[in-house]
Amino acid sequence: MSKTAPLVALTLLSLLMPLSQVNAAVVYRSDEGWTVEGDDTAVAGSAAEQMKKAEKLEASGNDSGAYKSYKALVKRFGQSFLAPKAQRKVGMLLEKHHDYDKAFYAYNSYLTKYPQGEDFDAVVDSMFKIAKLFLEGQKRKVFGVPVGPSMQRAQAMFESIVKNAPFSKLAPLSQFNVGQALEKQNDYPKAIEAYQAVYTKYPNDPVAADALYQVGYVRAKDAREGSYDPATNRKAREAFEDFTARYPNSEKVAQANENIRNLEGGTNKNILDIAKFYDKTRKFKSAVIYYNDVIKAQPGSPEAEYAKGRIEALKNEYGEDALRAGPERTETGNRALERRKLQAKVDTVSRPDYVGPPVAELKQKVETAPAKPKLRTSPDNLGPVPAVEPPLPGGETKPAGTLPLTPAPPESEPPKLNQ
Repeated sequence: MSKTAPLVALTLLSLLMPLSQVNAAVVYRSDEGWTVEGDDTAVAGSAAEQMKKAEKLEASGNDSGAYKSYKALVKRFGQSFLAPKAQRKVGMLLEKHHDYDKAFYAYNSYLTKYPQGEDFDAVVDSMFKIAKLFLEGQKRKVFGVPVGPSMQRAQAMFESIVKNAPFSKLAPLSQFNVGQALEKQNDYPKAIEAYQAVYTKYPNDPVAADALYQVGYVRAKDAREGSYDPATNRKAREAFEDFTARYPNSEKVAQANENIRNLEGGTNKNILDIAKFYDKTRKFKSAVIYYNDVIKAQPGSPEAEYAKGRIEALKNEYGEDALRAGPERTETGNRALERRKLQAKVDTVSRPDYVGPPVAELKQKVETAPAKPKLRTSPDNLGPVPAVEPPLPGGETKPAGTLPLTPAPPESEPPKLNQ
């Protein structure tokens, strides 16, 4: 056995010891009264006495003793009218010492045990703030050691708020933030479902408009980052169009309209790329079909002008009839002969084994197609955004596209609770 094995075992045991004391049993001894087993904090004979003891310990700065006393009150006098207050105090002390994960669990226990408690709304507010910390990068702690930020933990926290406090004022925004957490995990289908749930469950809440906008944004982001999918592009435009129709007075309407224009430009660029592919591979009939689609989709654009020029060049080279994809006309005489010659020319250069002169390219300077849509910035820092892009809901106003962050805890944290 390795010489370091006993040392590792002792280290793990020391780390786990506080956790075992948290769940210690409350027992009665004739000479000591009620006590928490493995602890020297006696439990008073009534909830009121225990509350006074816990509050006195907290006032004196003994957070560890106060924490144990509040927990003992909840365990011994769980049906007392003071139990909800003690349960909240457990969460508050854990939050004070930056043990956010356990603090959230303590607050969540308040919601499930005491749904009629007078501090219900205050507890939900505390839970929401902790969940926001995780959403914005707070690191989880394992055996007291900070590890990587967990979007899954943030997602679970917000889902817990929605489940246990569905009618609270923060429930709609919590549901929206479920979508945010999923979006940061790049799980776009589930993020869209989460956003859709906002305006389905809470259609009259102001955040419903933000959720519908975000559906369009996520779809557009998916269409831009993945392989081009016309259906995804179309759904993104439809979501933005739905948004502008439902919320014409929203501050995000201007950005939604710009996104729609950018999405249409992206579609047009893809059609042009297809046309160029057929042109390069000498499938000129197909190329002309797609060049015409470009002209129809966005007349007057640089892409449309390029398409017009290329069609004219192909007509001059091979003749209009040779490029027509429709049914042939009834022709006789010289016209039919000329058409057959031109068609033969097209067919010849279209052969895969053709080794003749290359196809003449259009001698014309063409502007590049529009850039990818400039949408809201996301956690992976996609780049600059238009100045009109409004901030996400639920925070103070920040520069365009930025998420408001809760101040991080000080580097020198207070002593941990002896749990």
